[in-house]
Amino acid sequence: MLSQITPLILTYNEAPNIARTMARLTWAKDVVVVDSKSTDETIEELARWPNVRVFTRIFDTFANQLRYAVSDTEIKTPWILRLDADFQLTDELVKELRALHPEDDTNGYSIAFDYAVFSRRLRASLYPRRPILLRQGHFNIYDRGHKDLWVVEGIVKRLRGRVIHDDWKCAGAWLNAQSSYMSRELAEISNGGGARLRDRLRLIPPLMPIVIFLYCLFGKGLIFDGRAGLFYALQRSIAEAVLSLLVLEKSLRARVDSKPPGG
Repeated sequence: MLSQITPLILTYNEAPNIARTMARLTWAKDVVVVDSKSTDETIEELARWPNVRVFTRIFDTFANQLRYAVSDTEIKTPWILRLDADFQLTDELVKELRALHPEDDTNGYSIAFDYAVFSRRLRASLYPRRPILLRQGHFNIYDRGHKDLWVVEGIVKRLRGRVIHDDWKCAGAWLNAQSSYMSRELAEISNGGGARLRDRLRLIPPLMPIVIFLYCLFGKGLIFDGRAGLFYALQRSIAEAVLSLLVLEKSLRARVDSKPPGG
């Protein structure tokens, strides 16, 4: 099955991550990378790998970037494997993909993730299982908050092997991204995407930052993962705190805008 799969990766300033991801993709004859004009050594690092084809497109949304990757890069295989630049495939997953024989009505496979902090794998995370192995021509791509949503037509099965999410970019880069990410999250929730209880609670600052921090440490047991577990719990609570700030800002601005001039 490996010869029928093309890994697809989006990049922007992923020099700290991309080599580790590519080292797990040497089995692929063709890896498609769509880069958003990286300003670090991402492109130079990718040039070291003979199985990579790099395309450049200015980023607007994840969905548009991925639609371009799927439709305009001449992928020849019937299956694509949608990866982030900080995803590493485990040996167990590669072995499972090699032996895979999809039935005709199976158009996707969801894969679960292990989260790592600078190579220290955590015992748990909030990262959900996602369909990332997809049959060409049987899915649609949408934006959902700051992420992409793949809707598969037909049956989606589960694979046992896992992907490791391990981002080595500095905390400053992560913090800079959160304002943009959480602005999209707030827009999604405000425009009718907040039907879930969790999303409604996110609109009540500062509830979720506190809940997420305690849930990660004690509900998920990350307190037993030491500094790596604390790092993850703080990351998740800070991300929610950014969203809480945006919710409060929106409310305060609306109050000011509703006042008459000079009021």
